[in-house]
Amino acid sequence: MILSHPDCALHDMGPGHPECPARLAAVMAALDAPPFSGVRRQQAPAATIEQLRRAHDPRLIERVIGAAPQAGLSRLDPDTAMNIHSLSAALHAAGAVAAAVDAVLEGRAARAFCAVRPPGHHATHADPMGFCLFNNVAVGAAHALALGVERIAIIDFDVHHGNGTQDIFAHDPRVLYASSHQWPLYPGTGAEHEQGVGNIHNAVLMPGARSTEFREAWTHQLLPAVQAFRPQLLLISAGFDAHRLDPLAQLNLGAEDFAWLTRALVDIAGRHGDGRVVSTLEGGYSLTALRECTAAHCRALFDID
Repeated sequence: MILSHPDCALHDMGPGHPECPARLAAVMAALDAPPFSGVRRQQAPAATIEQLRRAHDPRLIERVIGAAPQAGLSRLDPDTAMNIHSLSAALHAAGAVAAAVDAVLEGRAARAFCAVRPPGHHATHADPMGFCLFNNVAVGAAHALALGVERIAIIDFDVHHGNGTQDIFAHDPRVLYASSHQWPLYPGTGAEHEQGVGNIHNAVLMPGARSTEFREAWTHQLLPAVQAFRPQLLLISAGFDAHRLDPLAQLNLGAEDFAWLTRALVDIAGRHGDGRVVSTLEGGYSLTALRECTAAHCRALFDID
């Protein structure tokens, strides 16, 4: 299942901003081509206030809603702005992940990809930041917890550490968070000693790291932790900015590295979670890399040869 919403393409933070509408166009160009024509599509609903409150302080929600402009741009931080479509885009981005969780838990889909923006993994419990308004994957995870899921793994391979996701779940042993990310790099969190209540697993990659270092970190450090957790549901923060072409970071991965990890995650989900995986778009700022990586990730996610 692929979920998206037209308003996600209308969110625009101004000329020259790397988190731009062309990103989603590149993603959809990949998903509208063979071999994905047979994958079922669903228009994402808007997240409810109740769903948002499970992951966020009400003051964050009020701040984002109150900042929605009637025209032009309003700015939440130096990197994060809203236009007249941004609130709707953010609500539908978070709602997509919650709806995808419903679909896989109810057996209407085995796996799902949410082609949405703005991204979410930097939004903390209390603050929007880093291009992110609501934390989409955290809203989905909190929704699953409310439905009775007892063990959820969130996998984050975006080149930037998902400080917001870690902040929201650092003290909740029902949620494991596993992240590989470049260091040093924004937002400056994600050290390996940050372990929450034993549920946080961070692997740091130095600038210039390649496939070997990435795969070793997952093979020897992160995947064993996920496997041991035996997740009933697996959520992926799918950022593709660790690709060698990305202009905002300095890692040197290729599309096949993301496909390799996705296959490993699908295997773990098959062992422990009846195959249930929900992936959602995070970063990735080279349009060429976005197209290639989305296709590689979704071929592995949907088990398309």
